[in-house]
Amino acid sequence: MNCALDATPLTLSSGGLLRYVTELSLALAREFPHDIYQLFSDQPFHMPPDSPPNLIVGPKGNHSGRWWLWGIRQAMKQSRAQLFHGTNFEVPYLGTAPSILTVHDLSPWRDSAWHDAASRVRRRTPWLLRLRRARIVVTVSEAVRREVISFFGFPSTRVRAIPLAASPLFRPIPETPPPARPFFLFVGTVEPRKNVAALVEAWRATREQTGADLVIAGRSRADFVPLHPENGLKLLGEVSDAELPRLYSQALAFVYPTHYEGFGLPVLEAMQCGCPVVTSRDPAVTEVSAGAAIHTGGALELADALHSIASRPDLRAERKQAGIARASAFSWQATARATRALYAEVIGEPV
Repeated sequence: MNCALDATPLTLSSGGLLRYVTELSLALAREFPHDIYQLFSDQPFHMPPDSPPNLIVGPKGNHSGRWWLWGIRQAMKQSRAQLFHGTNFEVPYLGTAPSILTVHDLSPWRDSAWHDAASRVRRRTPWLLRLRRARIVVTVSEAVRREVISFFGFPSTRVRAIPLAASPLFRPIPETPPPARPFFLFVGTVEPRKNVAALVEAWRATREQTGADLVIAGRSRADFVPLHPENGLKLLGEVSDAELPRLYSQALAFVYPTHYEGFGLPVLEAMQCGCPVVTSRDPAVTEVSAGAAIHTGGALELADALHSIASRPDLRAERKQAGIARASAFSWQATARATRALYAEVIGEPV
């Protein structure tokens, strides 16, 4: 099998989209060494680390600034790829090769304030779906699958949920020395829908009782209102993958009061590191955590959860074990096998 994947998310410096394309392409190439997987983009990108020989950079074509209209069509012909996987809301506008499309969530349509630069996605993705440019839509959770069927009116038989997984690099690090001060941790792109303001409010209300700092790690998007420095609030910015397991392992809890998610990958990363998780009641996050996290509503309920997790070692231990057990149900190998089965279905090859 010869498949092309949109590599444009690999131009990002961090975040869930980067993680998705990196881990999926690596797992596909390793699980199916006789296939060829080509990464396509009109922009420079870094190849996933330790890429096997059958994971390669695809041709760029001659697109003159019209990549999705002309360039990718030429690149597909040159590559002889049998299928194109649009990993981030887009597929080629023209061409004869079949496509599948990953819709990670409906945040561009749910609230325009959550995305100040998503006008193209809001406009083009519904058009691509109406014209059936994608044979199958892939979602990363059943919650988003239901949304896609309802919102876009796409046939239910052509929308498939394939869950993600935490990278193997996320694991407990028991030898990590305790931090100078206890802390709660947030990891993720700092943007409006992550509800960071409620997290800061809840932390302020409890910091005297818990004695805990608040550490926020992640790239701040341009549309996020910056937080003002204050005692105990540590803004780390982007943190390397090598550093994240230590942070998860040291934290009192990973706190993720997001308004809306398609999957909530940091929740699974924290669980796999043995970090207790406090998060929202968002349907996708609730689906992923499956009872292993503490779910809260507004800032007051979140503050109560922070106080409980800091003052009760038994609760932390219970949530730690529950999270590790839940995370073990996911793997990128399973994600790759399910995705490759869809590829085979679409091009009519045996699985």
